[in-house]
Amino acid sequence: MNLLDDILPILFSVIVGGIIGIEREYQLKSAGLRTMILVSLGSCIFTMLSQNLGGSDSPDRIAANIITGIGFVGAGVIFKEDNRVSGLTTAVTIWICAALGMTIGAGYYQEATIGSLVVFLLLIMFKYVQDVIDRISTRYIYQITLTYEDGIMEKYENVFKENGLKSIRGKQVRSGEKYTAIWRVQGAKRNHEVCTKALLNDPGIDEFKF
Repeated sequence: MNLLDDILPILFSVIVGGIIGIEREYQLKSAGLRTMILVSLGSCIFTMLSQNLGGSDSPDRIAANIITGIGFVGAGVIFKEDNRVSGLTTAVTIWICAALGMTIGAGYYQEATIGSLVVFLLLIMFKYVQDVIDRISTRYIYQITLTYEDGIMEKYENVFKENGLKSIRGKQVRSGEKYTAIWRVQGAKRNHEVCTKALLNDPGIDEFKF
């Protein structure tokens, strides 16, 4: 194997990781340009080493552990906020960058080119598709704390219904006179905006999170 055969996949993996990383950087994600380049490059180099050091009996000896290792990296960008889990798309993107790097390291340049273009287009298109879906129907977690009284649950469930939202009652906690209830509420984004504005201006609510 000559020097060009060693350099070409390394440069190619940097380009592929950069293409995907630019999109992640533009979206202000926790794993951006440098991360995607390094994931793709590292996977490529490990795959090349696996083929050269593994011998004819087990050429995939090192490469097989890349998938396990990259899982730990991906898990590091997933975190739970109050209302949702964030970072899943970024974690999967790291995983697919590793797969593309391995594809390049194994010498399948055509497959890696097609794969990287498909991933890039999907990330761009799905962002707009997701925005459309969110406008039609999205889910929030509403947490309301107020003074307890009979029928309070039904009162706010009627508020959700009047604003065109569907609600599912969740955890309820009462501490003295204070009562905290959680609902999973789903509906159009515009309806959520109207409803949350009404709840924020409700003098009977002591604390409202959404």
